[in-house]
Amino acid sequence: MPYKYVRIAGNRRQVGVALGKLARPLMAAYLEQNGTWEALRPWRGHSYLDQLGQFARDALPAIWEELEGLAEGLRMPLADVLLWNCRGDLLHSSTGDGCTSVALKAADGTRWIGHNEDGDPYLYGRCHLVDVALEDAPGYLSFYYPGSLPGHTFAANRAGLVQTINNLRTRQRHPGVPRMLLARAVLDCTTLDEAIALLRDAPRSGGFHHTLGSAADPRIFSAEVAPGGASFLEIGTRYGHANHMIHQETRGQAQIITDSSRTRQNRIEGIVDGWSPATGGAELLAALHDASGDLPILRTAKDDPDDENTLATAIFEIRDDEVTLRVYDRKTRADIALDVMTDPDDEKKPDPA
Repeated sequence: MPYKYVRIAGNRRQVGVALGKLARPLMAAYLEQNGTWEALRPWRGHSYLDQLGQFARDALPAIWEELEGLAEGLRMPLADVLLWNCRGDLLHSSTGDGCTSVALKAADGTRWIGHNEDGDPYLYGRCHLVDVALEDAPGYLSFYYPGSLPGHTFAANRAGLVQTINNLRTRQRHPGVPRMLLARAVLDCTTLDEAIALLRDAPRSGGFHHTLGSAADPRIFSAEVAPGGASFLEIGTRYGHANHMIHQETRGQAQIITDSSRTRQNRIEGIVDGWSPATGGAELLAALHDASGDLPILRTAKDDPDDENTLATAIFEIRDDEVTLRVYDRKTRADIALDVMTDPDDEKKPDPA
């Protein structure tokens, strides 16, 4: 498998340190080849970055403690780690985070959420699935980019809350809580309503699309959350979303819509419109691995116009009191299956199916 499963446990700072140590061997080479890091250099020492840090400390002190631990584990200055975790709040067009998400309510009551994690092609085979146990929160399972707090990719926590994230290239820049820290904070929530309230009420400095589901709630939500406003749409039966705002309440906000995002949005809408109540995980996977057209949903091209490739595909099967996550490799379709709500101490380490 192109990603390794790693368990981490402890308090907030200890977890942050462990995440930093996990990424440390790769971090310097990763940033050196990454154009986003170069584009961020002018923001070093900027008062606006200090403002974002202050908003994070005030609104999310526990998450800030994780960020401090992350910096310690990476052996990087905290200001640089904050800068890296604010990349989408500061840069609107040069962040290599794409993604496509789908959702479905099946006839038998099962809720399905699927997601392509698209990012820097350099990271293919260099990311992890981290299973994090916290002393004061439910704990979570998340795809982990080196040096970034988990939560802004695809994840679920042990309260049964599921979240997938799509990048939004909003043109607005407001002082507020950095979007990646806010996405991480969602994984500490225990209900959909709590997660929605957090995203709605927090001051926001960047934009993300969140697909939210729960083992304790029959609803699924599509949330477009940006500095200029937020929209929460309860999904009826089926849904697809790429990397720009499409809700009635938010699509008028200033944003960058790339050719890839526009094409993938049109394609995924066409696919999900053909789904029936009997549709299940196999159809979600087929949609996310669709390679038709010049700018396909499954992104593997070396000359991708957004400099992104699909790093992994996640399929969440959500039933009452049960969440199963299957993570697929884009090349072989080999997968790893995890029961999110089962304490890993009570089961064997997951093996590829």
